[in-house]
Amino acid sequence: MPLNQKVSTFAVDFLITKFLYMLNQYETVFIATPVLSEGQMKEAVSKFKEVITANKGEIIYEEDWGLKKLAYPIQKKSTGFYHMIEFKSEPDTIAKLETEFRRDERILRFLTMKMEKYAVVYAEKKRSRKAAEKTKEEV
Repeated sequence: MPLNQKVSTFAVDFLITKFLYMLNQYETVFIATPVLSEGQMKEAVSKFKEVITANKGEIIYEEDWGLKKLAYPIQKKSTGFYHMIEFKSEPDTIAKLETEFRRDERILRFLTMKMEKYAVVYAEKKRSRKAAEKTKEEV
């Protein structure tokens, strides 16, 4: 086999492996119904985190935004618990996660976005700024 054919075969195998197992960074925000207790909300969040980690995902950051007023009523509710999870995962995990969101009656709305490289850098800077402010407040 000629050398250039071996190299091209290796390159194709490498690219296939890279794209099949590439972890993209995502951010998902969901709104849970306001009738949930604190424990029920934590249970719902842990359920979705488990879906991510069970499918070879890695939770990078999560933030509870608390009870907020909705811009318009959803299922006759005017408020909802907002929660954001930032994670790295394979692309096929998103379909499984969104299926779980749709099946769960506690979830009013959800949105999952793939973060491009600039959004990832911005999110890291934002987290570090927030951590710095928190340490200043404690001192």
